[in-house]
Amino acid sequence: MLQIPLEMATLCLLLFCSLISTSIQLDGFIYTRFNQPNNNITLSGVAEISQNGLIQLTNETSRFMGHAFYSSPFQFKNSTTATAFSFSTCFALAIVPEYPKLGGHGLAFTISQSNDLSTALPSQYLGLLNATDVGNFSNHIFAVEFDTVQDFEFGDINDNHVGVNINSLRSNMSAAAAYFDDDLVKQDLNLKCGKVILAWVEYDSVKNLVNVTLSRSSLKPKLPLLSYHIDLSPFLKENMYVGFSASTGLLASSHYIFGWSFKLNGEAKFLDLDSLPLLPGPKKKHTGLILAISIIAVIFALISILVGIYLIKKFRNADVIESWELEVGPHRYSYQELKQATRGFKDSELLGFGGFGKVYKGVLQNSKMEIAVKRISHESKQGLREFVSEISSIGRLRHRNLVQLVGWCRRRGDLLLVYDFMPNGSLDNFLFDKPKVVLSWEQRFKIIKGVASGLLYLHEGYEQVVVHRDVKASNVLLDGELNAKLGDFGLARLYEHGSNPCTTRVVGTLGYLAPELPRTGRATEKSDVFAFGALLLEVVCGRRPIESKADPEELVLVDMVWNKMREGKTLDVIDKRLKGEFNEREVVMVMNLGLMCSNNEALARPSMRQVMSYLKGEIEMPDAPMAPGVYNGGFGFDENELHSLASSRGHTYLANGDVDGISPGE
Repeated sequence: MLQIPLEMATLCLLLFCSLISTSIQLDGFIYTRFNQPNNNITLSGVAEISQNGLIQLTNETSRFMGHAFYSSPFQFKNSTTATAFSFSTCFALAIVPEYPKLGGHGLAFTISQSNDLSTALPSQYLGLLNATDVGNFSNHIFAVEFDTVQDFEFGDINDNHVGVNINSLRSNMSAAAAYFDDDLVKQDLNLKCGKVILAWVEYDSVKNLVNVTLSRSSLKPKLPLLSYHIDLSPFLKENMYVGFSASTGLLASSHYIFGWSFKLNGEAKFLDLDSLPLLPGPKKKHTGLILAISIIAVIFALISILVGIYLIKKFRNADVIESWELEVGPHRYSYQELKQATRGFKDSELLGFGGFGKVYKGVLQNSKMEIAVKRISHESKQGLREFVSEISSIGRLRHRNLVQLVGWCRRRGDLLLVYDFMPNGSLDNFLFDKPKVVLSWEQRFKIIKGVASGLLYLHEGYEQVVVHRDVKASNVLLDGELNAKLGDFGLARLYEHGSNPCTTRVVGTLGYLAPELPRTGRATEKSDVFAFGALLLEVVCGRRPIESKADPEELVLVDMVWNKMREGKTLDVIDKRLKGEFNEREVVMVMNLGLMCSNNEALARPSMRQVMSYLKGEIEMPDAPMAPGVYNGGFGFDENELHSLASSRGHTYLANGDVDGISPGE
């Protein structure tokens, strides 16, 4: 009988065990604690593993993200047929918001071609993608999001939903968070409840079906929350990483993972909630210290009434947070934090000033993020009501062509708004007087489309109609890549879709103010369109809507453009600094569109949706432009009604002087 040496037998046994271990590792795993040695989990961002063994992806820090991935990739596709394998995963999660009813975005189970997502953004991007690569087929990302903020930019159904996402943050399919009980009755589930939720994500490669199931207990419901038919083979690469991504925005949430199992070509192993780590309790309150301080304060008040009165007066003037301030949403900074960021509001940090106060550049000490701080002056006509309006309106608006409100501050009479810093300043610095840099036509056309996209979102894309009421070049800001972002929402008004706006005092800037406003006092989307028309002509011609030093026939820009076009001298009004380097078809189209938007009759002006269609070339402009003062029930050209309103445009406004709320053109 053949005798095998003991050493060789031992070596073979070890090799066999190693192969078994590798095979198990490559097709699945299970974690009931993540704090074991060599746990094969890779963390990034603010993610960390707690002492009791759970993963905390984010904390109560605003605008941060965290990732946790299994360190080794899995083979998700058959190398011969290039078809995706079936997979199943089960994990326990919890979302604990900073404020109980206000979510701080969410987390996502993710299958990605890389476990390095450092180029992604927080907030609505969930730490998965950024504004540039969102929607690209080359992303090769499959994710199931658990989102607690309704992002209108990506078409979210509500602020408490589960969605299946492929290469984008716009869900291919989504459903309000819920689960089915034993009687197959659908029960609502609040993702922000701060309690542990069990989730299953399963893909059947035979049926090409993705199922997502939620439960409040360890037992898996018989019915999934949502089922989505799709073949994942085109979207998955052969080797992919599995893990989780989470992010916070202006408001924050702590996102936790308590346990996790995963399996290729099989069912993920069962997770017993009773065997998983416990959710961390609220931070301990120093009850003894608070009680001692209270007793000392009472004794001190009894000993000296005069000192007590002095303290009461002092605290009345302190930075007191009122009840309405808790409902406005965005992050509230301390005055001292903003003072330190702007180096004491030094003149050297001054970016500009206007009717509502000064704007300073600042750098937050903790995050080193560059910001712009608008400090509203005591003499400003924009009082507390308008200030709160700007916070509550822009704080909930999310669009790539709107300036993002980062936070705010109120200290006695000082009102401050904090925005993302725009390194290239406002558009008027590139158009008027003697700009240091001359924008090319391609850059100008890109800016025009950006402002139009932002206005379309305000008018139609948000839950309410938002009328900006102060569209002008100085309120169009440019980021580092000269992308246009519409800002300054201090005069904005909101009303429900389909309703009529209320009458209010007339506000705006001469040259951008629609003719019907002084008569009706009602600001509508059409009055924004009028101001946008003036902006279009400014960008093309490189001059302001009303030039007080110009000759009478060139006083009002829109009438000058109309007269030149009527005389066949269209190209004479184009900004000379372009030196003839422009797309003539686009320039003429923009000028025609500017005249159309500048019509005296509101009904003759197009909607912003029509404007975007013209700019994208989806619909053709009318063959001949219509005079700014003419309206015949359509957008056609009527020779019998042709006349210019240069005198009424210029002299009516100038004769009235500075109307209440109207600031002169800059």
